[in-house]
This record gives sequence, structure tokens and C-alpha cells, in this order.
Amino acid sequence: KLAPIMGICVYMAPTSTIYNVWNEQKVGDLPLAPYTSMICNSFVWFTYGVMRQIPMVWITNGTGLALGIVYFSVFSCYAPVQSSTLPGSVAQHVMAASCIIILCLGLATFLGAGMVGNLGIFLCVVMFASPLAALKVVLQTKSADAIPLPFTLASVINCIFWSVSGLFDLHDYAIYVPNLLALAFSLVQLLLKIIYGSTGRQWSGMVPLEQEEEEGEDM
Repeated sequence: KLAPIMGICVYMAPTSTIYNVWNEQKVGDLPLAPYTSMICNSFVWFTYGVMRQIPMVWITNGTGLALGIVYFSVFSCYAPVQSSTLPGSVAQHVMAASCIIILCLGLATFLGAGMVGNLGIFLCVVMFASPLAALKVVLQTKSADAIPLPFTLASVINCIFWSVSGLFDLHDYAIYVPNLLALAFSLVQLLLKIIYGSTGRQWSGMVPLEQEEEEGEDM
């Protein structure tokens, strides 16, 4: 029964990251993808939980949907027009999320909860793998600043609880399959964080922002 609590903790984990974005008014090389996928994933699983009448699923993901919208809105205010680490543009993320929501509603209306669950499996994996959008930056800069540690740690613990719950409590493959896969992605992110650590600097492209400012002054 700890799975819903951990699920909400995961959805709250980016709070510190988003607060820093709001406070510093810049996103550095942080990706927007985790918050886009959080909105899509939460909406689909909220729908699935309502259709299957599983309170622990729809309550958890209803909370995640609300938080995801807040995170996305704040991040978008300070995100660049387009960046390889977002990836793409904010407008493209809005379009993608809108398409997923419409698709989910269509599946729910015409094909039932089973197909909504299959869509949820795909989106759940995308959500937990999305911080890897910054993998190229991590490897080239030898810094894991672009991987949010709170979200990664919470994801590992959350996936363990939901995998156990899906296997032994709910007996629902749509719950345990995506969480086992997401656990693998989260462990990769955690490993990168351990190997490369954090410099405490915000990055823009391949150059620290501090260095860019100094070069600008010299010019």
C-alpha cells in the first residue's frame, strides 16, 4: 500500500528543480521532456484508474497531472525557443501532449481500458527515461548536472514499490511491466549521476554560463 505514497513523492520530487528554475530564471541544459511526459503519463493512468475503478491509481495520477501542469508551465516560461536538450521546442511539446491526450480519450471511448493501459505502458517508460534526453551533454561535459537527482532517486524507489504492487497485489501487467522497465532506466540515470556527479553549474550548450558571460564582457 506504499506504492501510491511513493508515486506522489515521485511527482513532487521535481519541486526543488522547478523552484531553482523559477528562482534563477533559467533552465540551463535541463530537459523539458520529463514534465511533458509526466502530464501525458498521468492523464493516461488517471483515465485507466477511473475506468478500472482502482482508486490507488487514479488518485495518485490525478495528483501527478496537476503537478505536471504546474512544472511544465514554470519551466516553459524560462526555456529557450528550441534546444537539443529539451528536446525540440516548447510548442512541439504542447502539440505532442495534446495529441496523446486526444488519443487516450479516443482509445477510452472506442477500445476500452485495455488499450489505454497499453498506451500507459509506453508513456510510463518514456517518462522515466526522458531525463536521458540530456545523455549527450552528460557524456561530453563529464557532468551530470542535467540529470535531476531528486526525481531519479524517487523514481527508483517508486518503481520498486509499484512493481511489487502490480505483481503481487493488483496482478496487472499494465502496472508491473512499465515499472520494471522504468526501474532499469532510472538505475542508469542514477549510475551516471554517481559516475559524473554535479559541478553545481548551469550549462548552456557545451559551455558553462559563467564562461559565456566572461567571454561576452571581453567582447
